[in-house]
Amino acid sequence: MPAKNHLSQEQKERLLKTLKEHENPYVREKILIILLINDGKTYQEISNFLDVAYPTVAYWAVHGDPDNLESFLDGRREGNFRKMNRV
Repeated sequence: MPAKNHLSQEQKERLLKTLKEHENPYVREKILIILLINDGKTYQEISNFLDVAYPTVAYWAVHGDPDNLESFLDGRREGNFRKMNRV
């Protein structure tokens, strides 16, 4: 688990700005996970507070890069374009 206050002031400001402005709720949730970890909350506390699975919190704690906001995006934003057609 990252140490409390591991984010620089610039990273924190960028994440807070994105948290307020981003339209995708999944991205906002991931950013909130990183910010709560930075405040010293445990994975279990974050999991209970946000009502998300513990492994989700642990995954984004490791894979969420505060310097690369694109790391918070996943395939869900691309939509469901692959449909099976009957032949």
